[in-house]
Amino acid sequence: MKTNRIDNIIEALGRHEDPKSIQVLEEIGTNSEIDEIREKTAQALIRKNCPESLKIVIASAGKGINDLSARVAMSSINEILSLNDKTEVLKVLEETMNSAEKSEVKDTARSVKALITYSM
Repeated sequence: MKTNRIDNIIEALGRHEDPKSIQVLEEIGTNSEIDEIREKTAQALIRKNCPESLKIVIASAGKGINDLSARVAMSSINEILSLNDKTEVLKVLEETMNSAEKSEVKDTARSVKALITYSM
């Protein structure tokens, strides 16, 4: 696998302003069988720091902070904690806590919100 090339593509999509870049990252990156690709995709979506990208990594079961791989989930949480502006993240976490259908997703959102609160 050409990880440098894939890393560059994920990075470029993460920086791209076109809203379709979020869709491409979600469809291809967050659904990859390879942990490293899901990890880098989640980081790119978090760095976009907009409601559409954050909902994918916060409110979706099996993606981002809810990934079954501890490596991907922890990397996503660390990326969220490293954001300078956490306004959008906190809104999405709150929405997820109030509206997610799966209790595991709600619980994870609640835990990440607590981490942010204690780290501020």
